[in-house]
Amino acid sequence: MRTVPCALTIAGSDSGGGAGIQADLKTFAALGVHGLCVITSVTAQNTVSVEAIQDIDPKVIEAQLDAVVQDIGVDAAKTGMLHTTNIIDTVAGGLKKYGFPVVIDPVMVAKGGAKLLEEDAVAPLVERLFPLATVVVPNIFEAEFLSKMKINDIHDVKVAASRILELGPKAVLVKGGHLEPESNKAVDLLLTTEDSGVRLFEGPRYNVETTHGTGCSFSAAVAAELAKGKGVSQAVNEAKLLISDAIKHGLRVGQGHGPVNPMIRLYRDAEKFRLSEDLKEAVRILEGHPEVAKLVPESQMNIGVALTGAENRFDVLAIPGRIVKVSDSMVRASSCPEFGASSHVSNTILAVMKHDASMRAAMNIRCSKENLDTCRSIGLSSSSYDRRQEPPAIKETEGATILWGAEQAIGKLGKVPDTIYHAGDWGKEPMILILGRSAVEVARKAVSIAEKSV
Repeated sequence: MRTVPCALTIAGSDSGGGAGIQADLKTFAALGVHGLCVITSVTAQNTVSVEAIQDIDPKVIEAQLDAVVQDIGVDAAKTGMLHTTNIIDTVAGGLKKYGFPVVIDPVMVAKGGAKLLEEDAVAPLVERLFPLATVVVPNIFEAEFLSKMKINDIHDVKVAASRILELGPKAVLVKGGHLEPESNKAVDLLLTTEDSGVRLFEGPRYNVETTHGTGCSFSAAVAAELAKGKGVSQAVNEAKLLISDAIKHGLRVGQGHGPVNPMIRLYRDAEKFRLSEDLKEAVRILEGHPEVAKLVPESQMNIGVALTGAENRFDVLAIPGRIVKVSDSMVRASSCPEFGASSHVSNTILAVMKHDASMRAAMNIRCSKENLDTCRSIGLSSSSYDRRQEPPAIKETEGATILWGAEQAIGKLGKVPDTIYHAGDWGKEPMILILGRSAVEVARKAVSIAEKSV
């Protein structure tokens, strides 16, 4: 008996790996669904253009479908590039034969402008596939073509969706990524035959060039959730969340539109584990060296490490309650590492990463002439900022001082140093911040400072 849902993509192959079955299979994997595929066409394409298309023999398409369904089984499917009328006829026959839920993505034109659906295949696509669809997911341009109307706003989207619904599918989801591009929101509209209600799905709009494969990944995500037994509305909601992350963390490859990154959730979950191990080892290093106690400032000490592309303190792993001085020869972490546990160290890391994304860890220690001299003697580069010169607007903004200070120190040196320090201000303790590429690297720098200062 199968222990994992299985979703099928019936689509073209993208040699650039950004759209088509490549995007679909990555999306299925990201959502915990086993991916199956029926390849309809092979394309020679990259991030700039489609150079060639070779359609697969309809008999081979039919054989692929029969092979996966009869042995493995399909819980839900999606269609992508169906280049010709013969391919559409073959796919329609298979879908009608097996009757599983299906998401129809009416792929007509590639992002680079190449036609992925022959003109005489448009009518067969609508007439033979739409009545079999659990949901059809056109973008704005496709919705305009299918509804034979111009779409200018969300009201027009609703009218267009109603017209497309009359063509036979159980539901229509019009993707709003191309609607009102000046807005900071991307709004999708879902209309179903089950009720007359309209549901809107809002997400942030990202001004990025990594959008290749957006439609493929979105429709694949809907299919994956349907394969898990979700209803259409819930499946669309989950797909919206995934595609927002995938666009935001898209891959900057090639000279044109880079691909979205539907695997980002898996990557980040894996990275969180690696960072946790890194920070735990760093804490063991600090706790295992008695001389580190000399470095602890009055406000105690913390160490943090950030996820790739970190944007706020909840992307930074640190120690809740900090690392405290238990005695003159002992430090102990107050708790296990947590994301969002430190604003001070996090702000430093976030500021530094704007200049060098590889420098993702930091730790604060006591600032003294002895410690500064030691840093220089062991070859650690340093830069500083003067808190007395901090603009009033910065002082009045919670957490802004560290960001401002790091910018000042990095600007003064022209690069990210190993340490940043300040001499304090009224009611503010002087501090040194040790920077590095990992928490373990930072901890070892701290131990070197402590040992040399003995």
